[in-house]
This record gives sequence, structure tokens and C-alpha cells, in this order.
Amino acid sequence: MKKTLAFVLSCMLLLVLSACGSEKEDASTASSGVSDTGVAPSEELVIKATNFAFDKQEYHLKKGVPVKITLENKQGMHGVLIPGLELQLDNKHKSKVVTPEKAGTFEMTCSLYCGAGHTAMLAKVIVDE
Repeated sequence: MKKTLAFVLSCMLLLVLSACGSEKEDASTASSGVSDTGVAPSEELVIKATNFAFDKQEYHLKKGVPVKITLENKQGMHGVLIPGLELQLDNKHKSKVVTPEKAGTFEMTCSLYCGAGHTAMLAKVIVDE
């Protein structure tokens, strides 16, 4: 009886501690707007996604300037993938602070299959000097 009670209490404590840890981590990251490297953004870019289209064909960023990039799904379920900036956003990770280190044009695609027009969901991110 004592072993069973100890086991049940241990399991409950483990669940409580794991739940508290993940909530604290998500809340601090989401509210601060600071990247994993501790850099606060100087600018913000909001990418709005609807069924089979982003709100712009081109987005412009400045080289060396930290920017908070946020995904807003206005219609449907979409994600953002920009391999050249090592950025992937979705419903779980809606924003991230990045600092583009090199100028150029980077392809942006939808990272979640969203239906028949999914392959047409393309845009460019242009990092200016």
C-alpha cells in the first residue's frame, strides 16, 4: 500500500513539474521578443497568410538588423520556411527574432501542406545591404 501511494505521488509530482517547466519556457520566450542569442529586435515583420498566398510577393529586411518575424494565419493553416535565414514558423512557433548576416534574395515557401494551391505559395525575402 505504501509503495503504491509513493508511486502515485511520484508520478503526480513528475507531471506537475514537467507542465510547469514547459509553460514557463514558452511564456518567457513569447513575451520577451528576445531571440535565443539574447538579441532584442529593432524591427518587426508580420507575414500574413491566406489560402494559397502570402500578403506580399517580396519582403525586405536590412543586413545586420535584428527583426522579429511573425506569422499570422488569416485563412487556413500555413507555415513559413526560409532556409537561407534558417527560419521556420508555424502555429506552435509563430514568431522568431533573426539577424540576417548576408545580403541576397531568399525563397520563402509555405511549410504546411494547405491544399491544392500549396505549391504556388511562394514569396521572396530580400536582405538589403
